[in-house]
Amino acid sequence: MLEKIKFYQTGSNTVGNRLLNPAMRTIQASVDRPNGLTSGHRACQGCGEALGARYALDAAMKATNGQIMVVTATGCLEVFSTPYPESAWKMPWVHSLFGNAAAVGSGLAAAAQVLAKRKGEANAPRIIAQGGDGGTTDIGFGALSGMFERNDDVLYICYDNEGYMNTGVQRSSATPPAARTATTQLVGEHPGADWGRGKDLPLIAMAHGIPYVATATVADLRDLENKVTKAMQFHGARYIQVLVPCPLGWGHASNTTVTVARMAMETGFFPVYEAEYGKVTSVRKIRQQQPIINYLKMQRRYAHLTGKKADPNVVARLQALCDTNIKNFGLLGDDEPNEPVAIQAYERSSAV
Repeated sequence: MLEKIKFYQTGSNTVGNRLLNPAMRTIQASVDRPNGLTSGHRACQGCGEALGARYALDAAMKATNGQIMVVTATGCLEVFSTPYPESAWKMPWVHSLFGNAAAVGSGLAAAAQVLAKRKGEANAPRIIAQGGDGGTTDIGFGALSGMFERNDDVLYICYDNEGYMNTGVQRSSATPPAARTATTQLVGEHPGADWGRGKDLPLIAMAHGIPYVATATVADLRDLENKVTKAMQFHGARYIQVLVPCPLGWGHASNTTVTVARMAMETGFFPVYEAEYGKVTSVRKIRQQQPIINYLKMQRRYAHLTGKKADPNVVARLQALCDTNIKNFGLLGDDEPNEPVAIQAYERSSAV
């Protein structure tokens, strides 16, 4: 039986847990951690994606005793971790094209099962496919949906930094409304990214009825480790979307990555939850709801909404979006979450 741990907010970004029983500490707290994404890569200072990938892959390695193979789509994670002829990966690793990481993962899963059968082995290596939101929600969307529909035995992890950061901070279908990017400039009556567009991919994954779907952030790395560990207990298609703030693309200080991710949770802007076979099973409750303006002020991509010429109506619409998420997922109080439905997924990114 798991013992419930109560954490206290100390005002710092530390994730240490030296006062816990060693068996209850996080994987990263141990000197024996797998260290699958080792130091020496070329990520930007404060990169949320590097942090999220390290925690996720180390958790997967521990859960499978190192029996994993990883497919990584073209994007920031691939570029900064494997500048030819170097590699920061300490595991079997494959670089796929921008849009076919899910398909390559499906092929590897099938091949691993065949090889295990030929060798008379009971368990085949487990497969993880991963990519950014551009390679997941946009370019790789069809291959990923096919993986879900076939229920291939692959865990797909999307590191969501809400844009094409590697190629110059262009908008993706995961870019939130009103955010400034290189392709959603501050022009016209409604500056920034358009309302009414984009995809809520975790809800789309749930609609496929796959065994396990979760969202997580780099603000709660114990939660991320636990969700990856749990995902590896399932067979079939699984999906985890991790919010990974990008100092370069979002315009926040490199030492506030964890704080920004935490604020995304505490405002309700990025709901954190788990689902099994299309049903929400648990949510990460908000300690104390923060107003969306506190989140916006931390990022230059929203500077047009926090200055003297800011449009209060846009801020009000974003606040209403957060309030809707809190209501739909039951993020406040002790009530059970309401199951999201398709129309609510549309309302998250459309006019309120």
